[in-house]
Amino acid sequence: MGPGGAARSGVAAAVALTARWPWWVQVGGLYLAARLVSACIFMAAALHQGVNPWFPAKPDYWSFVNIWDARWYGEALQNGYPAVLPTDGAGNVQENAWAFYALFPMLGRVVAGLAGVSPASALTMIAMVSGLGAALVIYKLFRLRASHRTAALWGTVFVSTFPVSAVLQVPYAESLNLLLLATALLLVMERRYLWAMPAVVLMCLSRPTGVPFAAMIGLLFLHRVWQHYSAAEAGRSRDAPHSVPQLWSLAGLTAVSGIGALLWPAIAWAVTGDIQAYTKTETVWRGHDLVPFKPWFDTGILLFGPVLGVLAPFVFVALFAAAMMCRPVRALGTELRLWCACYMGYLLIFLHPQTSTFRMLLPLFPLALSAALVSRSRAYRGSVVIMFLLLQIVWIVWLWAWAPLPGGGDYPP
Repeated sequence: MGPGGAARSGVAAAVALTARWPWWVQVGGLYLAARLVSACIFMAAALHQGVNPWFPAKPDYWSFVNIWDARWYGEALQNGYPAVLPTDGAGNVQENAWAFYALFPMLGRVVAGLAGVSPASALTMIAMVSGLGAALVIYKLFRLRASHRTAALWGTVFVSTFPVSAVLQVPYAESLNLLLLATALLLVMERRYLWAMPAVVLMCLSRPTGVPFAAMIGLLFLHRVWQHYSAAEAGRSRDAPHSVPQLWSLAGLTAVSGIGALLWPAIAWAVTGDIQAYTKTETVWRGHDLVPFKPWFDTGILLFGPVLGVLAPFVFVALFAAAMMCRPVRALGTELRLWCACYMGYLLIFLHPQTSTFRMLLPLFPLALSAALVSRSRAYRGSVVIMFLLLQIVWIVWLWAWAPLPGGGDYPP
């Protein structure tokens, strides 16, 4: 046997060996391997980091990952949230911590106190552990729709290597939110609606995913009620998808989700006395007031001109709708498809598209399973992983590393 044949035999033997490991070892090992690759990309980018607002050039890894919004979470951890919104001389609200939800910094304060570590270290630890937990829960969620070998494991690998997945190991709330979101979706799909309530409330206090989740649960409730009574009218009440107690539990989750979606803005109002405290703060980074849908047309015109720019959002919506109807996406089931549709709808209504938009696509993680279901070819799946890792290099070097623009500042990741 030649050297090439021996290498292939060795790889085959290694694959066969790891295939016998418990699922959580396989998922955890692959996730940690993905994070190690991301760490190497971060360290390589840090070597080329020049003068910046936070630290000297060529910082170490830990300093390099504790920039951008990580500094705001650290501010919330150490100093809390302002009782009076900071304003400039003209009375315009300035950037402040109310744009960053409280669960992540609160947990950081607890960990820092118990472990005796710095706030930055505590937040980094929480992010890394949450990311690993999210990968495990996502795999369990995918197993409800696909077998281990068919696509569940590969779908989890796609999430772990996604171009913005490097954010799961930095002191941002994305990993914690992803863990809570995946947990809530898993419990909803298993029809454990009462158990989902605390997960949803915590999710609503981690990042602004409460509004689309509440919309998804509300639409799901209406769909399940229609299914129940349609089956009963057909004389098949025994086979109705949901029993009456399950419908009541789902109704309760709908109410809790709606309340949770408004919880953080309500807290900001209660502390500051300004009913618009959260929205005023959130829109500071945009430079203008929130007008639903309008930013997408403004960005379209900026990128494609006055005619194509107006058409671009409609084309995008049409393409997304077509994708939601294709067979691999239909395989996700009602709950996951409804979540993806509601979350994308939320982005279209409220989001100001910019470079941070790439990071905000992470909650659409169920589509990773659809991508794995497109083909069982190892060449296809391996190519997707390689493409994701290459794009991860682009994301870190282009957006995470600081490179001042001619007019000052830099594009945020």
